[in-house]
Amino acid sequence: MRVVILGAGGLGCVIGACLVEAGVDVSLIARQQHVDAIHRDGLQIAGIRGDRTVRLHAVPDAREIDGSIDYLILLTKTRDTDAALDSAAVLRDRTAVALSLQNSVTKDDRLGEWIGLDRVLGATTVEAGTMVGPGQVRHTATAPTPFYFGELDGCDSIRAEVLADAFTKAGMGAQATIDIRQAEWEKLLQISVVAGFSASTLGFREGAAFAHGIATRSGAEHYVTIATELLAVYRAMGFEPRDFFAPFSQFRALAGATFEEAVDNAFALGTTMVANGIIGRPSLHEDIVRGRPTEVEDGLGTYLAAADRHHVAVPTARGAYRVIKTLEALR
Repeated sequence: MRVVILGAGGLGCVIGACLVEAGVDVSLIARQQHVDAIHRDGLQIAGIRGDRTVRLHAVPDAREIDGSIDYLILLTKTRDTDAALDSAAVLRDRTAVALSLQNSVTKDDRLGEWIGLDRVLGATTVEAGTMVGPGQVRHTATAPTPFYFGELDGCDSIRAEVLADAFTKAGMGAQATIDIRQAEWEKLLQISVVAGFSASTLGFREGAAFAHGIATRSGAEHYVTIATELLAVYRAMGFEPRDFFAPFSQFRALAGATFEEAVDNAFALGTTMVANGIIGRPSLHEDIVRGRPTEVEDGLGTYLAAADRHHVAVPTARGAYRVIKTLEALR
C-alpha cells in the first residue's frame, strides 16, 4: 500500500509515522523547514505512545512524488485546501482514492470537485497531534476507535475496509462504516463542543487544556450547556447519537441524563483525563494561543448555521463563538 499525506503537520506526521512503523509505504508533503529537519534528524515524536524517532520519506513539493498512489490523505487546514489541491494537481491522475481528515463536513464535496466523487472516500478522526517545532510533533489524543472510513453513498466498501485494516494494524483503531456522513457530523459535533468550550473558556492561558477546564464544577456545567445545545441541533437534522468516539463522546448518555447527571459525568471525565495525562488542546484552541487564524467557521460556525436552519436556540454556543471570534481578532 502506498499512502501520501498532503499537508503533514502534527496529526499527519503522527499518522504517517505509525503507518511506516507497520510497514506501509508513506510519503509526507510538508513545509520545507519541516522536511529538512526530518531528513536531518528523523521525525521526533513525543506523547501518549512514547518518545521515538521515525525515519520516513518527506518532500516539500508534490512534484517530487513518483509512481502511483493508493490513498491520498488531505490534512491541511481547511483554509489551505484550494492551494494544497492546486499544488497536488500532478498527483491527481495517479491517485486511486482521496480522502480528507480535515475538520469539516464540506471537505468530501471539495475533494470530489478535484478528483471526482467516485474516487473520494469519507473519513473522520479524533486522533490528534501538534507541531512542536521543525521535525518535532507531539501525539496528544486518541480513542479506542479514533478513525472511521466509508463510502459517501452508504454502500459497503472494500477500499474502506482495506484502509481501516492498515490503520488498525498500525495501532490506530479504525472501522469501515456505511454511516460515514453521520460519523463526520458527529465528529464535527464533538470538536465544536470541545473546541468551543476550550478556546472560549481558557483562551490565551498557556498550558491550560480542555481536561483542566471540565475538571472543575463550573467548567463542567458550562461544557454540558454547550453540548446540550449543539446536540439538539444534531438531532434536529435527523441523527441520533452513536458515540462513534467513545469514551470521549458521550452524547447518548447526555441525551438521557439530567443536567446534574451530565455535569457529574463531564467532571469525572475531566478528572480521569488529567490523571492519565490526556491534557492536549483542540487545534482551534491551539490556534488561538499561537495567534493563528482558526477554523471556527468550519466547526462551530457550521453548527450555528444548522441551528438557524432548524430553528434551534443555542445562546451559550453562540456566545462561545463570539468569544472565539473576539480572541481571533486580537491575535
